[in-house]
Amino acid sequence: MKISPAARVAALACFVMVALTCAGQNLVQKELAKFEKRVTVKVLPNGLTLIICERPEAPVFSYVTIVDAGDANDPGGDSGLAHMFEHLAFKGTKDIGTTNYAAEKVALAKVEAAYDAYDTEYRKRVGRSPEKLKELHAKFETAEKAANQYVIPNEFTEIAEANGATGLNAETGLDDTEYFWSMPSNRLQLWAFLESDRIANPVPRQFYRERNVVMEERRMRIDSNPIGRMVEQFLATAYVAHPYGRPGVGWESELSQITATEADAFHKKYYVPANITVAVVGDVKPTDLAMLEKYFGAIPGGPKPEPMTTVEPPQTAEKSVIIKDPTQPLYLEGYHKPDYRSPDDAVYDAIQDIFSNGRTSRLYRSLVEKQGIAAEAEGFSGFPGTKFPGLFAFFAVPNAGHTPQEMRDAIHKEIEKLKTTDVTDAELEMFKTRARADVLRGLADNQGIAEQLATYQLRYGDWRELFNQLNRIDAVTKADIRRVANQVFVPSNRTYAMVEFQTPQKPEAQSGEPSPHPAPPPKPAAQPQGGAR
Repeated sequence: MKISPAARVAALACFVMVALTCAGQNLVQKELAKFEKRVTVKVLPNGLTLIICERPEAPVFSYVTIVDAGDANDPGGDSGLAHMFEHLAFKGTKDIGTTNYAAEKVALAKVEAAYDAYDTEYRKRVGRSPEKLKELHAKFETAEKAANQYVIPNEFTEIAEANGATGLNAETGLDDTEYFWSMPSNRLQLWAFLESDRIANPVPRQFYRERNVVMEERRMRIDSNPIGRMVEQFLATAYVAHPYGRPGVGWESELSQITATEADAFHKKYYVPANITVAVVGDVKPTDLAMLEKYFGAIPGGPKPEPMTTVEPPQTAEKSVIIKDPTQPLYLEGYHKPDYRSPDDAVYDAIQDIFSNGRTSRLYRSLVEKQGIAAEAEGFSGFPGTKFPGLFAFFAVPNAGHTPQEMRDAIHKEIEKLKTTDVTDAELEMFKTRARADVLRGLADNQGIAEQLATYQLRYGDWRELFNQLNRIDAVTKADIRRVANQVFVPSNRTYAMVEFQTPQKPEAQSGEPSPHPAPPPKPAAQPQGGAR
């Protein structure tokens, strides 16, 4: 029987994929065996989880501290509060960043009292006095100035960097908050002191200055950004109960009025050892645990925060957001899906890979290459978070002369193909091969390992799930993909948002309603340390 060149190529590709699959499985098992010899986990008496991973290739280490609290944990009326902590992360402690903490503590209390008086007057719906408001704000500014005289700017950061620290940063997501940097291994004890002190003894110095910085961040990322505005309205429409519907940076009216007192209450509730996981990777040894326990074990314990009780109710009808704006047209749609603990979580990963992974993905080939109607098209799982039930979303940017409606129709055609026709053997195997490669690629450096170990230990109670997830990936079938697509990608479970181009309108006259900002934000004297990346 004569075999065509195309058939030979297909057979060779299949052989290569099978070989890569087998090699990947063996490699992952070998990596797991290596890590089991290197990784030590200890839960301290106060509840904090410490993970050490030996990787002595160079005399350095990296760490990640994950606090199991993010923007979704903001109290009602205080959206944006969790995010404030990444801006306060390196402001210092009771011992660092101050010339006289005893006096500063008194001064900060006066700042809070002055702000409370101002805020009380500002919040009055009836009888608010502009003259009194101006007077109270002047007193607040005077109190702030008095407290600032004790501040040593950037002392925490300078101590760390003078001892070789690099990459100092923090980031807040909807699900958690992370702090991280890298350092020479002979400074491990100094790091343990700095990090444990930062967790146990934070001082919200210059809180209102940093709040102004965050408000400016909101203006840049959302108010002045077409995609940011669309995403904010999209999520607020897709969710009716769960905090995933709130912007992580906060609603302007709430963000502009959160206080250092409220931040202190948030810290006392969520920054308890039982809610924190710390992973250290590099030139470290299990014998270092005794020293680390000395510092991290001294952090006062407290009850782990109660789990969130709010559950988003099932969506029963398609919902939409139409924004008319003199800007680039955009399209976004999403379908509610379960959280990361779902048995089908890997199936959603497969759908994401098949739809969106590179130039061979279905959306790119169809909308960008073949039809030429889009500059960008992709689908992604776990939006805006994964800890709680999220969304599988599709996003497209139309080319000039094309509309969001065309994006919508083209995406729906690709979804229907997924629901009615099995994906190919090649697509499924390439997903599995890439997934294994992604796991191993994430273990290429100390920082990546620390983040992965801490995340999986926190979410599953066992870091080995980082490797065990590959069993779930291997188990994904074509039938699973069709089943999930038919269950989830239905009109009644869909929310979509469009930005349609509209010719600029003449600005309307400003109303007399006062701004929700307590006062025009002053320009910060220096860039904040540890802000959002």
